[in-house]
Amino acid sequence: MAANEKILKSLKSATTHLENSMLALNKKDENAFADSLWHVGAELEYALFLFSLTFQNESNLPKWKSNPEQKSTEAGPILAKVQNLLDEAEKHIINGKSLDAYKSAYVARHHVLKVQEELAKKKREAFKKK
Repeated sequence: MAANEKILKSLKSATTHLENSMLALNKKDENAFADSLWHVGAELEYALFLFSLTFQNESNLPKWKSNPEQKSTEAGPILAKVQNLLDEAEKHIINGKSLDAYKSAYVARHHVLKVQEELAKKKREAFKKK
């Protein structure tokens, strides 16, 4: 299987897990949400790893910022952005624009990390209250 096929498969898997996490978020099932979100992150990490193999000289690649001015920590809107970024990444891979796909996946992973950090923060605060 070629690298782009593996990346595309990983992005599709991340999209599926993202849909599951959004359903769990709507149902207010925190455990299922956290689990599905972890899988999204894992698939994105794998895709980024494959991208890094594709672009051997990564030091020449630009470093992208997700959106430094973003103050909202609401999971729903952030996950909607992740959904859009994953769709973009898939389209770019299909169209042979690997660098653009890499950027979209990179920024999506950053957003997922932000949601995971907020989720961990809420769990720590809830634990301290007990």
